[in-house]
Amino acid sequence: MFYTDTYKNVENIVNILTKKGLTLSAAESCTGGMVSSAIVDYPGASNVFIDGIVSYANEAKMKFLGVKSDTLEKYSAVSPQTAEEMCRGVALRSNTDIGISTTGYAGPVGGTKEDPVGTVYIGIYIKGKVYTERLSLSGTRTEVRQRATEILLERLVNKITAL
Repeated sequence: MFYTDTYKNVENIVNILTKKGLTLSAAESCTGGMVSSAIVDYPGASNVFIDGIVSYANEAKMKFLGVKSDTLEKYSAVSPQTAEEMCRGVALRSNTDIGISTTGYAGPVGGTKEDPVGTVYIGIYIKGKVYTERLSLSGTRTEVRQRATEILLERLVNKITAL
């Protein structure tokens, strides 16, 4: 269950992007489509939301988003570098102004000493510029995925409001 703020954030995203004539696409790994689902739950999302790609496996990240194999080998799928390549890749391949991404360890297994379960990287690409952030979340697998979705949408509102 999402917080009321998530619906409000999506409403703001759709309204701002509509007014500015901008489009959005999403690349998701650990959230598995939750971000895209939250967006399309809002009426009018089709005016701005072009597509969402769930790229769970590394092969999908490379094939559909253009994530480099070198990036995955050197930094892993759960890294700011991968989040950056995912959001840039989805925007460029979908021909949208904005691309957003999530990649992380939702649990209950996985993770590393440096990036334990609950580590999620989010990415936002806006017209050539990329912002990434490391999140350290706790809770069940579903709670980690929901919270990552909520935070990404909140950060996106902040970024597009400043445009």
